Amino acid sequence: MLKDLVNTTFVAVEESVRRQRPRIDTLEIGTVQQVSSATAEVSGMAITADELIRFPKGLMGIAADVEVDRLGAILLGPVAHLCTGDDVRRTHRVVSTGVGDVFLGRVVDALGRPLDGKGPVKPSQFWPIERPAPAIIDRAPVAVPLQTGIKAVDIAIPIGRGQRQLIIGDRQTGKTAIAVDTIVNQSPELVSIYCAIGQQADSVARVIGRLKKAKALERTIVIVASGNDVPGLQFIAPYVATSMAEWFMERGSDVLVVYDDLTRHARVYRELSLLLRRPPGREAYPGDIFYIHARLLERATHLRPSKGGGSLTALPIIETQAQNISAYIPTNLISITDGQIYLSPTLFHKGQLPAIDIGRSVSRVGGRAQLPALRAVAGPLKLVHSQFEELEMFARFGTRLDEDTRRKLERGQHVREVLKQPEMSPLSVAEQVAILLAVTNGLFDHLPLGDIARAETVIRKGARSDLERIGSRIVEGAPLDDLRSQLLQVTEAVLAANGLGPPESS
Repeated sequence: MLKDLVNTTFVAVEESVRRQRPRIDTLEIGTVQQVSSATAEVSGMAITADELIRFPKGLMGIAADVEVDRLGAILLGPVAHLCTGDDVRRTHRVVSTGVGDVFLGRVVDALGRPLDGKGPVKPSQFWPIERPAPAIIDRAPVAVPLQTGIKAVDIAIPIGRGQRQLIIGDRQTGKTAIAVDTIVNQSPELVSIYCAIGQQADSVARVIGRLKKAKALERTIVIVASGNDVPGLQFIAPYVATSMAEWFMERGSDVLVVYDDLTRHARVYRELSLLLRRPPGREAYPGDIFYIHARLLERATHLRPSKGGGSLTALPIIETQAQNISAYIPTNLISITDGQIYLSPTLFHKGQLPAIDIGRSVSRVGGRAQLPALRAVAGPLKLVHSQFEELEMFARFGTRLDEDTRRKLERGQHVREVLKQPEMSPLSVAEQVAILLAVTNGLFDHLPLGDIARAETVIRKGARSDLERIGSRIVEGAPLDDLRSQLLQVTEAVLAANGLGPPESS
């Protein structure tokens, strides 16, 4: 019986071996030759550029410099355990990121790993972080405004959906505040992505707190590559954010992406390039520093209806030194984008917040996407403001002023006061039109500058129902001529009822 059992087992094993088909796996393995704080040099591998490679203990890297006898890799994690002589393996894939609705309301790092303690994120799709920009034939004109809720921006420097508008200024002048207020002001159907590059953890925490307070985090993705992260993660963060945004755009949604900020991104890329022994150029930046930002921002666009009709609006932020907007990186970004919002430290220290210098700011696209009523009220306001700035300069010399010049100066002061706006207090389109129409038509001329803020509050609260009704017509594209008399009548009545009307009517 034992003999029969042995024979049966032997036959079964022999049959199993006969059915077994040996499989040969090929592995392409290289060797680490040199390690720095953010890069590694590898030999013994034939590989394509931008391919993802695997180091020991799960560390990943990007093949950045591919030469005949060496490979320079950008590391995407801590390098404390990496040593020369370690094996490196090919993955035959490029760097990818998870995309989808599962990221809404989450705070993740540059690799899509959660940082908010709400559990893992399980995306159903992965897209490469480097994707070609939409073809020209697939793009549509920028025709829909992106309302920021900030009077100075929506009136003087309008932004359209699909536009690339640069926010530029010295350190601590309110650049991030403008970007966050823009996110807060968006409607629930518009998706926002805030990408923090090289920021301090407390700064990012404040932004997240403001988004939570305004109940805007549920429709926002926050991607964080802090200054404590390795340079490789900081470098890929904006590309990850753009791929996540493109997933929504290609499904017909409108997306807003804030890159905060690309100055730090450029410095990180300079560090990586020097470690990879690339030849330095101006200010030690590599020769392709323009290209890395151009290929990123060129992906922002408005798709034509046959491609879904979605849009990706980019708000890159750049920090200047001593108001020098002609420096290397700022001029690069100015030439890539469709305009810039310039924040002046001089205005900031004077208390003119937001510190937007209208004279040095420009929007090359948004005017065509501006609502007709806003465009009509913007013309006289910008004229009054520019005349005021010129006259104010001459008035400092103590020259005698005629009555007409004095009136222009007083009205210009009221216009400048009206353009002030606290953080986290966006205004609707109708509120902006009503307030700015009032100041340009002299309804505030008799008020002391200290009462301007109170008058704005009175108009917003006292005429809320009327403004909501008129606002729907403004959004539908009604011209200002059809609404001017109605808006002025409502505004005058509300001001008079609250004791802010002109002396003869109060």
